[in-house]
Amino acid sequence: MNNSKEKIIMGIDPGTSIMGYAVIMIKGKNISVMQYGVIHLKKYASHELKLKKIFDRVLSLIEEYLPDEMALEAPFFGKNVQSMLKLGRAQGIAMAAALSREIPITEYAPRKIKKAITGNGAASKEQIARSLQQQLGLNDIPEHLDATDALGVALCHHYNSGVLPSITTSSKKSSKPTNSKTSKSNSWDDFIQSNPNRIKK
Repeated sequence: MNNSKEKIIMGIDPGTSIMGYAVIMIKGKNISVMQYGVIHLKKYASHELKLKKIFDRVLSLIEEYLPDEMALEAPFFGKNVQSMLKLGRAQGIAMAAALSREIPITEYAPRKIKKAITGNGAASKEQIARSLQQQLGLNDIPEHLDATDALGVALCHHYNSGVLPSITTSSKKSSKPTNSKTSKSNSWDDFIQSNPNRIKK
């Protein structure tokens, strides 16, 4: 039997207007994109309704794709306390959906994600999208780059697991995976030191 294990990673780019999500499958040295897109939240009148939508949608994605691990982008650190609070709640709700299914969570600073994907910690959203298109063989770059941001979060998590980047495969559905363990990250400390003036996008 093939010794390589199958692992599914969900990436989340938190947001209160648009939240990006992505699901990738790792099998040996192959990376398949199972799904990626955005959750539109602008149409919901109250912050509470947005949080409910985030929980329901993230949970439905978890139940559909059965990820082994979840990776999230840490909220931007800035002076707008209300934006930080709302973004933190959105991230927390996505985490709660994962924790309700006992899925391990890891958080990454935006700069760390950008560096992992492009080699440049100050890369733009467009640069991340183009780099992912090349690495993962994406046919098109989506209209909302929050989706490719989430894909970058998932891929960053894979690269940080100690596995070297490799040639990717086209996306396919997976069979049920087995849960695995995760480790914590110092992403907040690293991010605050590197980006004292950044705020939520």
